[in-house]
Amino acid sequence: MTEAPALPPTRLPQERRTVTDLPGPVSQQLAARRAAAVTAAVGSTMPVYAADADGGVVVDVDGNSLIDLGSGIAVTSVGNASPAVVAAVQEQVARFTHTCFMITPYEGYVAVCEKLNELTPGSFEKRSALFNSGAEAVENAVKVARKATGRSAVAVVDHAYHGRTNLTMALTAKNTPYKNGFGPFAGEIYRVPTSYPFRDPEGMTGEEAAARATRQLEVQVGAGNVAAVLIEPIQGEGGFIEPAPGFLRALAQWCADNGALFIADEVQTGFCRTGSWFAAEHDGVEPDIVVTAKGIAGGLPLAGITGRAELLDAVHKGGLGGTYGGNPVACAAGLASIETMAQYDLAARARGIAELTLPRLRDLQKRTDRIGDVRGRGAMLAMELVQPGTDEPDSAAATRISQACHAQGVIVLTAGSFSNVIRLLPPLVIGEELLLEGLQVLEEAVLAL
Repeated sequence: MTEAPALPPTRLPQERRTVTDLPGPVSQQLAARRAAAVTAAVGSTMPVYAADADGGVVVDVDGNSLIDLGSGIAVTSVGNASPAVVAAVQEQVARFTHTCFMITPYEGYVAVCEKLNELTPGSFEKRSALFNSGAEAVENAVKVARKATGRSAVAVVDHAYHGRTNLTMALTAKNTPYKNGFGPFAGEIYRVPTSYPFRDPEGMTGEEAAARATRQLEVQVGAGNVAAVLIEPIQGEGGFIEPAPGFLRALAQWCADNGALFIADEVQTGFCRTGSWFAAEHDGVEPDIVVTAKGIAGGLPLAGITGRAELLDAVHKGGLGGTYGGNPVACAAGLASIETMAQYDLAARARGIAELTLPRLRDLQKRTDRIGDVRGRGAMLAMELVQPGTDEPDSAAATRISQACHAQGVIVLTAGSFSNVIRLLPPLVIGEELLLEGLQVLEEAVLAL
């Protein structure tokens, strides 16, 4: 990997170890209890129940140690139970757990906002507000955009994922499982084509893909009605789609030229995941508003919006907030997590993960006709599975590969509008040997198709 400071210390052995079949007997007992108590509408990727986790491993209730290539969907980037996060949480929880920032404010909330203003792209003066989840933060970014511009239309792109609330379901592209049967949805949401190099016409540039999208907006919505264009710099649930160079810059310029806001949903891409603090930096884009969550607080629920001061300050007093938003314990975790990322240069760690992983995935692609595309940045990497000799999505292959990895004690996730993408989101603190072992299991699963 790229040279960087030593990794944080770990409590648990950083090893893959299976002592039972998966799921083991205790996990099976918990599954029976779950069936009687938890709605079947909540799914789980693996049928094992966690008892402990640390660094790059998750240990289940039967004593199996699993290699974690999922990070709880890009959340535990600093590792599970990161020592600095644990210490900060313990100190804060012993003092107070809640006052509500809207009632009696506290320094932690202010300090997190200061960090967000400092770290997010943009040399302009900024303001921030804190919330509980990515979906909640996205909703508030839309609120700010509509209030600040006096417009109502919000443009999103194909394959987008922005959350599961009513508004964010409208913003999300994929129907099942996220939207099916839950409508009607919020209005004034308009979807346009994105840049998807693997599936776009051959040779289409980022600028051409952006022109395709903005022409549709101009014809079908009217540029003067668009409050914001909302986009993930690299699409997450949609399949880790990395747009062609120039696409994001062209969209941002169109927004600037037409009085609309450019909102970057960095919920999954933020906080060193792609090899920089935020993915928009790779394209030299300074979003008007950045949405953050997931990796910000080492596993505690915290989210935020950060943007141009004049935009967030355009909202009337009391227009933003929430009972739990910016909870003091979550803020303490967030500050410790951000400090850990800086101390151990986890952006460099993410780049090192890509240096190890991408060549192996591309070599694997040459050895099979089942991988249509390998893509991603930093520690946000994916391969898209296709029917042999075609570009037709193969969701069954992705399912078989993920299940084979799970049976061997390696946590991998699937994604994609066609459910045909294997995505890798290892903790940024994962050790090289552990990562390579996980990749070996993945390779064997692919070649066994």
